[in-house]
Amino acid sequence: MNKSDIKILLVDDEPDILEIVGYNLRNEGYQIFTANNGQEAIKSAKKNIPHLILLDIMMPEMDGIEACSQIKGIPSLDNTMIIFLSARSEDFTQIAAFDAGGDDYISKPVKPKILLKKIASILKRINYGKNKTLKLEMDNLVIDRNEYKIVKDKQDLTLPRKQFELLFLLASKPGKVFTRDEIMNSVWGSQVIVGDRTIDVHIRKLREKIGDSYFKTIKGVGYKFTQ
Repeated sequence: MNKSDIKILLVDDEPDILEIVGYNLRNEGYQIFTANNGQEAIKSAKKNIPHLILLDIMMPEMDGIEACSQIKGIPSLDNTMIIFLSARSEDFTQIAAFDAGGDDYISKPVKPKILLKKIASILKRINYGKNKTLKLEMDNLVIDRNEYKIVKDKQDLTLPRKQFELLFLLASKPGKVFTRDEIMNSVWGSQVIVGDRTIDVHIRKLREKIGDSYFKTIKGVGYKFTQ
């Protein structure tokens, strides 16, 4: 996919961010749309169907967390990725962002070169997802990569994208120990820097939703999936 075909929605209530980040993205050749708050973001996303949304958290009328939750519930936006851009760096804010369905989190002030690298990494994963046709089936668990769908004990479950990708990675090779570096590179991309705590939080959420018995911690190394 050419950069000129890729649509990015930039959402922030700070005019400087819209101008500076927007300029760098346009200079790379991307199609850019902008919005000033969560409500405008949802309207623009429905209309333009962006491949990627760069979303601020603290905004008037509707914050980024709520906007993300609503966007993730719109079927036409199933393949849209969301990166949060926020001046808030507390753990609980980042956890809330990922729980809402965010695919990545970048703290302000934003460094254009790093942002462009992360965007390139995210877009590669979009293309990967479209080209793969995979489904994992176990006795009481089905993980469908095509539809981002999980069925456990005949009941449908919905997971944020990052949790889904982490589950799919581990379950694709039951018994294999995935190191933290492997998990980071496969789920977040080699250009994206996340801490060990981010991985641990996602594993904890998966244990709560899928079942503790599926996940085994290998201290000092990483995690593996057990059936």
